[in-house]
Amino acid sequence: MTEESPIQSVAGVIVWTERLEPMAAFYRDVLGLPLHSTHPDFVAFELGGMRLSVGEHSMVHGHTSEPHRVMVNLGVVDIHRSYETLRAHGVEFVRPPEREQWGGWVATFRDPDGNLLQLLQPATAPP
Repeated sequence: MTEESPIQSVAGVIVWTERLEPMAAFYRDVLGLPLHSTHPDFVAFELGGMRLSVGEHSMVHGHTSEPHRVMVNLGVVDIHRSYETLRAHGVEFVRPPEREQWGGWVATFRDPDGNLLQLLQPATAPP
């Protein structure tokens, strides 16, 4: 394809739930994401120029049945320190920090609805 794509960046990601308060509390209080705005059925966090949001949706019910379908990667500078900090806050990891073949590090955990998230330390960051 020689034409430039009209898509220039990821503006945001929304994690839909039927349980807004425990999900918002996890992203706000446990992960420590900076709050952008709060609404009765939606909470938005600001991350490096994009938004990661949690919102109630009438078509979403209960715990996720396909946690591998979409995975949010959260960038960190020191994955080992981030891993230990989150574990101290009760986050259960399904995969501890491991170096990938491309040189970076990845660790995987679940949010309260069972959605998978990953800490991602780029290969250029110090180990």
